[in-house]
Formats: sequence, structure tokens, C-alpha cells
Amino acid sequence: MEYKEMLKRALSKVRKTDETERFEVPAPEIFIQGNQTVIKNFGSIASALRRDQKHLLKFMTKELAAPGYCDGQRAFFQRVVSKSFVAKKVDNYINEFVKCRECKKPDTKLVKEGRILILKCEACGARKSVKQV
Repeated sequence: MEYKEMLKRALSKVRKTDETERFEVPAPEIFIQGNQTVIKNFGSIASALRRDQKHLLKFMTKELAAPGYCDGQRAFFQRVVSKSFVAKKVDNYINEFVKCRECKKPDTKLVKEGRILILKCEACGARKSVKQV
């Protein structure tokens, strides 16, 4: 068998994957309760991102400009906001604190070194400082 034929055969057997297939964040499930916005699946969003709920909550309270708190798997914010606005803010969090800036993969973790928060990629080894929330 010639090299090119073997290469074609090997490539045909390799499963093609899309990065979005592996990294899926649940869409925020929101309902309005009086003048509060409740995200029912806040805990599952944080666990899908592999981040602490407190860190995500702190980011969301600043971005939504509203006080908020967690109660188990749910998050409450003292403001009425739309589902699309919350989804946009979650995407902003992903781009800032989850995805690697070099390889764009979500295999990262936040490491605190002294006073600096570092986004460390477990896939490519890149390190980048991120802003404090």
C-alpha cells in the first residue's frame, strides 16, 4: 500500500469533531418573579463552565448592575432582565474567564498567584492574567 492511500484510509476512519459539540453550556432558564429575575439552572451553568458559582455570580451582579444571591442551584437578581441579555452576559463570561485566548479551547482553570488571577490552559499550557471581578 502506498503512503497516500494509507493516509487517506486513516483520515477516513478519524471521527471529525466540532469544538462546540464538546463544549455545550445550558441556555439560561429564566423566569420573572415580581421585580426579580431568577435563573433556575445557574448551578448547572457554573458546573458546565467548571467555575465556582460565587465567581460567576459576582460577575453577573456587576454585569447586570443588580444585587443578586444564590440559593442552591438558582440565582436571584433584583432586576427584571431578558433571557437574551442574560445569555449575552454568560457568553461574555465564557470569553473572558473560560476560553483560552491562544487555542480557544475551554480546558482552562483559574489560578490565583498572589493578588493576580491567572487563566491557565490545560490543553496548550498558555497563561494569561485576567481582570478581577
